Amino acid sequence: MIKIENTEVFGFEAAIRGARNPMNSWARSDSGFETTASGEKVYHLGDNDKDLMTRLVKAGNEHRKFMRQIVIWTDITAPLYWWKEYDTYKVGTVANSCSTMHKLTYKPFERDDFSHDHLSETGLEALDALIVTLNKLRDRYLENKDKQDWWDMIQLLPSSYNQRRTVSLNYENALSIYRQRRGHKLDEWHVFRHWVEGLPCAEELITE
Repeated sequence: MIKIENTEVFGFEAAIRGARNPMNSWARSDSGFETTASGEKVYHLGDNDKDLMTRLVKAGNEHRKFMRQIVIWTDITAPLYWWKEYDTYKVGTVANSCSTMHKLTYKPFERDDFSHDHLSETGLEALDALIVTLNKLRDRYLENKDKQDWWDMIQLLPSSYNQRRTVSLNYENALSIYRQRRGHKLDEWHVFRHWVEGLPCAEELITE
């Protein structure tokens, strides 16, 4: 299970200016924001800028520095086992997470706090039994503030526990992840790659 929402993308104008600095070709830039019929502002990539940017992308990461200046912010809710893999992308990414240490007991545990979309009936029974145990520990901890109950909750918490993080990354990160996670076993990566495909100008700069 993975949920990606509240996505914002910034930096196209500055990134294009930077891409044109080496050849002083700013006058050839033909991109800009357009207002749709619904009043939404959408960034349109002009033919001249598209040609330059796609050539730089294909030339390699030492030439497509502008990609690191297009920044993405988004909220992701995903299981801990997925976050362990995402955390391998350290350069150019930042994340602020909901605190497991401080907020673990703020509400009773329930099924939807965990990714369980692929669990069998046997697996669901085991998860439900664990939830009962976690809630007993939570109740005892809230009543007595016994640190042992807190430790039991922390160390029994499975990697399927869903955590929400607000992350920032750039188009270079998105390109690397999109290429490296093709064909991955985890469904979450396929959902993530589909989200990347929907980013502004992704077809021109990432998915080609």
